[in-house]
Amino acid sequence: MACGISCVDNTLNRLFKKLGVFIGRHPGYFLIVPVLLALLCMTGFQQIKYEIDPEYLFSPIRGEGKTERAVVEEFFKVNYTHRFNVGRITRPGRFGRVIIVSKDSDSNLLRREVFDELRELDEIIQNTTATYDGEEFTYRDACAKWENECYFNDILNLDHIIDDVESGTLNLTWPIMFNPVTWDAHTFPVYFGGTQVSEDNMIVSVPSLQLVYFVTADTKRQDERGAAWEEAFLEIMGHYEDNNLFKHISIARFASRTLDHELEKNTKSVVPYFSSTFLLITLFSIITCMMGDVVRSKPWLGLMGNVSAVMATAAGFGLAMYLGIEFIGINLAAPFLMIGIGIDDTFVMLAAWRRTSVKLPVPERMGHMMSEAAVSITITSITDMISFWIGVVSPFQSVRIFCTYSGLAVAFTYLWHITFFAGCMAVSGYREKKNLHAIFHCKIMPESVAIKEKKSWIYRKFWTGGINRDDPDNPIDNKEHMLMAFFKDYVASFLNKGWVKALVILIFCAYLGGACYGLTNIKEGLERRKLSKDGSYSIEFFDREDAYYREFPYRIQVVVTGDLNYSDPITQMQIEIVMQQLENTSYVTSPLYSESWLRSFLSYVERNNDYLNITLDSEQDFIDALKEYWLFPANPFSLDVKLNENGTRILASRFMVQAINITDTNHEKEMLHDLRAICKAAPINITIFNPYFVFFDQFELVRPTALQAMIIGAIIMMIISFIFIPNFMCSLWVAFSIVSIELGVAGYMSLWDVNLDSISMINLIMCIGFSVDFTAHICYTYMSSKAKHSDERVREALYSLGLPIVQGSCSTLLGCIALIIANSYIFLVFFKMIFLVIFFGAMHGLFLLPVLLSLFDPSNAGDEDEKDSNLSALEKNHPFYLPHPTLALTNYGSKTFLNAPYKTYMEEKDLGLGTSGEDSSESSSSKSQRRQALEDETTRRRYQEGWRRSSSHNLNTSNPNHFQPILDLYGYESERMWKSKRFVYDTEQERQKSLHNTYRRQSDDSNLTCDDSPTTPSKHYNEHNRRKKSHDSDERPQRKKHNEGGLYKQNPHRTNSQHNLYRPHKSTSQQNLHQTSNHQLKHMGDIRFD
Repeated sequence: MACGISCVDNTLNRLFKKLGVFIGRHPGYFLIVPVLLALLCMTGFQQIKYEIDPEYLFSPIRGEGKTERAVVEEFFKVNYTHRFNVGRITRPGRFGRVIIVSKDSDSNLLRREVFDELRELDEIIQNTTATYDGEEFTYRDACAKWENECYFNDILNLDHIIDDVESGTLNLTWPIMFNPVTWDAHTFPVYFGGTQVSEDNMIVSVPSLQLVYFVTADTKRQDERGAAWEEAFLEIMGHYEDNNLFKHISIARFASRTLDHELEKNTKSVVPYFSSTFLLITLFSIITCMMGDVVRSKPWLGLMGNVSAVMATAAGFGLAMYLGIEFIGINLAAPFLMIGIGIDDTFVMLAAWRRTSVKLPVPERMGHMMSEAAVSITITSITDMISFWIGVVSPFQSVRIFCTYSGLAVAFTYLWHITFFAGCMAVSGYREKKNLHAIFHCKIMPESVAIKEKKSWIYRKFWTGGINRDDPDNPIDNKEHMLMAFFKDYVASFLNKGWVKALVILIFCAYLGGACYGLTNIKEGLERRKLSKDGSYSIEFFDREDAYYREFPYRIQVVVTGDLNYSDPITQMQIEIVMQQLENTSYVTSPLYSESWLRSFLSYVERNNDYLNITLDSEQDFIDALKEYWLFPANPFSLDVKLNENGTRILASRFMVQAINITDTNHEKEMLHDLRAICKAAPINITIFNPYFVFFDQFELVRPTALQAMIIGAIIMMIISFIFIPNFMCSLWVAFSIVSIELGVAGYMSLWDVNLDSISMINLIMCIGFSVDFTAHICYTYMSSKAKHSDERVREALYSLGLPIVQGSCSTLLGCIALIIANSYIFLVFFKMIFLVIFFGAMHGLFLLPVLLSLFDPSNAGDEDEKDSNLSALEKNHPFYLPHPTLALTNYGSKTFLNAPYKTYMEEKDLGLGTSGEDSSESSSSKSQRRQALEDETTRRRYQEGWRRSSSHNLNTSNPNHFQPILDLYGYESERMWKSKRFVYDTEQERQKSLHNTYRRQSDDSNLTCDDSPTTPSKHYNEHNRRKKSHDSDERPQRKKHNEGGLYKQNPHRTNSQHNLYRPHKSTSQQNLHQTSNHQLKHMGDIRFD
């Protein structure tokens, strides 16, 4: 590995290679056992626990709102049966609520015809029949009561005076007014919405009115009974509204079960698209796994990759259900993600298989494939699992449940792919080994054989494939994958241009600028209407509530606890100061809307002290007077004081303030923060509470939780990257990519109308793992490359993973199409954020990261030195190889060397008649053969001698780092170095051999003619040339001159081969031969010995 020696990486390579070899030898076990395990785990679906409670899922597990509620309920438990007061509830309970607006052109509801229909509506609701446990009941049988009277909307009593109000003879006073007929105290802000008030506080117009109906929920049975009534309420209201049975009023309905229903509808909306999505992704996988070679195509592996992911997801879900983990609707987004992850791993493994040698046995090919691909998918699977497990510690139960299910699904998908899918690949490998058709599994012939047998074009196109085992290296059967070659030859070459790199950096800077702009405009909070499916009846209700009932939205309870003496003026002053501080904030309205038993009691005593004749100096006197004059049962203030068992001390007390003009979730978060800060700064124990504060806590925690998860995730991913890719700069670039992608997703999601809430936080946590996938693949392949130049590493990385990244991206996005069709905000958020992370991740992996790696190459030159230190001295001195030329079929059925700079032996023969032809007679033929054999033997010996002496020279050179490779094939360099005494021999055997060579050269020189060069290596060759020159009539035609590139040339169509040498042709001029040979042989120094 170019980036360093990694114990983890090497160990995994060895283990996965052994696993791949074992799978290749015994694929049956890996096909049967995973299927049986999946079936066993899927039996866990029988124990499913479906959870739809919004509070349980979307509120913080240990939020302050729940702590505050526990404090309130400890002292002030709600009694729905006898002592129910709507302003003092601690939980939503069971209720039905309607918001009414006018249907006609007159928006004012203060009309006789409107109140007549309101009375009719009230009768319909109260008389609606529900069934529970075989018992039929109405609202009057299950209503929440105050002093044995059902909770009643007293605003309907205005029908007694509505004629006077409509005619203008009677004005309604804002905000409170006593009914002159029934003497009811009408608190108009509770019922009227969007009220127009004159300067003298007279009501001018009422565009909206709401009615609320509460049922008992003290026990579990009462709660279930109330749920049955809510179902009947929603059904009857829907019937009247949908059929326009009211002429003047329009109804928007809501119940405590509405959000539960909406979450369930969201779940059901995506289920019908499971099968169609699976078919779509399967079709895509099958098509993209096919090639022009019908033997090497893998369409069925595309299908089995999907099957493996589905099986693994089902097994992971079943195991989670066995563990008793609740199942939620959001989990149904996970299978689409898992199919995308599984198909991504499928494409990576198939790409690694294509890079293995087709000549190897299947087990060896499996070993090579697993050692390369399994390590890469291990990195991405571990990062995906850890990103989900980071979410398991989230304070939101919905995030925990989703991440638990998804984490298990990722783990199972990984295990199933290195076992079950690997077994499928082994079976496909044996099919390929037998040269069987990829679809029909029938024996077919290679294309090279079909060409030789002159098969038709259609036959060669659709019914040939594989390789010819008799000639496995021929170029016809070894064509590159077109799309893989496209990334290497075009995309990589394009990215290696300087101006393109600059353009990529500029685009990246613009991308970061847009992300930062989006971050400054991000909105927080989960709006309730977004939990509802498009077209739901609840959306209209939420819209009307936001339009008309945001002026006085929440009744806030202020609870004082602790050992306090309420008769002490100091305690009274401390409570009053806190109340005034709360009322003076912009979130709380004037004291007119507040309820303080202490304030009203002290005022009452002060006003009536003349005839009451009581003192409040001692605690006991204070409590006695309080119980006698103020805490009588009919007074709602009796619900606000909690005495001890003896009634001698106040344990806790409660006060009420009214929130005003809270318009959105950010405003709700700010209100909650400021009011809590006031209470925490108070000298006494004070708690504020409203049932909706439990949900508001998520607004406080979403931002820090998401930020913390992203930071921790980026650090962990960097550590994992360094473990598997042991180069600090490389790991730093991976971490940089993670941060960049996360910033992009968070920034652009806000520009795409996605708020920062618990749903988007799930996706941000998930994106931590997904952002690593493509970048880790590219970085690992780049650093694993043996190429020395960064541009070549980019080519290899994109050649290996360009196509799998595109395939994985497209398959994941195709799998998420169903999330759009479901028409649900929850699943739409999933699609938007998955699209962003997949798109940005692919762009980083395909374009940005290769550019950054090539500009700031993290490879260490010392690594090569460390690698070379393990080689022998001879291996160091010859870092190149001489490749076999590739054989190609000619039109005549024979073979010739492809792109060879020389002719073959048979092509050089003079086939004409005459004395110059070597094969013109038997005598000349035998002489030629003997001469050729002698020349070949001489050439072989001098070839070996040249390599050995060249090696000895370089081993003893003064500068060992400077190597000049010399192949002394004919003894020229040896003679030159011998005469210059540059060879030094250490043994007596070498000295004797050198003396013998000297004597032989002197003997040869004595036989040379004037036409021969003194450096001619063989007298037999010279004599043969002289004989040829003497026969002018049969002189051979002038041979073509060789190209300047040298006689020994690497075939561009071959990447790995053993070295092979061929005897070069001799020119007529021996001096030219000497110069040309030296030039061409030195050119071989650029070729790498592998």
